[in-house]
Amino acid sequence: MTSSDDEAEHQWIENVKSGGAVLCQPPENCPNGWGTPAGDKFMVRGPDYFITKAKIPGGEYLLKPLGFDWIRGPTKICEVLKNKNHRVRKAIDEEVSHGNQPFVWAFNLQLPSKENYSAVFYFVSPKPAPEGSLMDQFLKGDDAFRKSRLKLIANVVKGPWIVRTAVGEQAICILGRALSCKYVQGSNFIEVDVDIGSSIVANAIVHLAFGYVTTLTVDLAFLIESQAESELPERLLGAVRFSELSPGSAGVYEVPSEEQQESAPFLPTRLWQGFSQLLQNPGNSRETPPSSQNTNGNLHEEGADENTNRYP
Repeated sequence: MTSSDDEAEHQWIENVKSGGAVLCQPPENCPNGWGTPAGDKFMVRGPDYFITKAKIPGGEYLLKPLGFDWIRGPTKICEVLKNKNHRVRKAIDEEVSHGNQPFVWAFNLQLPSKENYSAVFYFVSPKPAPEGSLMDQFLKGDDAFRKSRLKLIANVVKGPWIVRTAVGEQAICILGRALSCKYVQGSNFIEVDVDIGSSIVANAIVHLAFGYVTTLTVDLAFLIESQAESELPERLLGAVRFSELSPGSAGVYEVPSEEQQESAPFLPTRLWQGFSQLLQNPGNSRETPPSSQNTNGNLHEEGADENTNRYP
């Protein structure tokens, strides 16, 4: 790739980063905005995890940060990247029209509220996923695989004691086991719509946190869980820090008409809803090897000495 190509790639990414309702800022100072925290802020499964349970700092991300949307709408916001008029979808289509092939990963956290807020995180792949890698398996696999593998790590960097206590120091969640998720894939993107309101416990904790959202700084990282020794160490897909968000700053999302929706065929999708029995009994969770792993949808903190169930 020539320097001019590098510059063009950089420019479209920067345009998307700066195009949301809240500003992209340095992570150490991003009030009512978002940034990218260092990967080492998150602990992931190390190369000997299944023997020692040892974790290591997350390191470099597999994907580049692309953007963040803090939006609200008249109905629950879903399938954002199928909306041809949405700013990120338009940016993708523009790149494709120039002969480029970006691939965007989007994670849409649908917050339980009357105003139908969504926090949507976008990342872009700098190169195709290596054949047989976990990223490749996730893209080519069925929804059952995705349900069992997509992991969220949440750190409350700053916030009131009541929220930090409810969430925990580092909360970990296998999204598809704990919450209802919808996976939408197109030729140049994959979007995961996560209905936080589908879990009674998650709903309650997010309602609590939302009351303090203007004082919160939270780091969220996404990764595909390693469940075999050959898949270690874990690698982070990407992460976002959002800080002191104002509900009033959320952009208004316009629901697309039928004509504006993507008409090309998409991969089959499903909705699941998982409620963890362990969430009802804090203090009894310890991670087990993959062969005997809990499948009830628990949100948990990993490690032999970490036994409290939390919601990120």
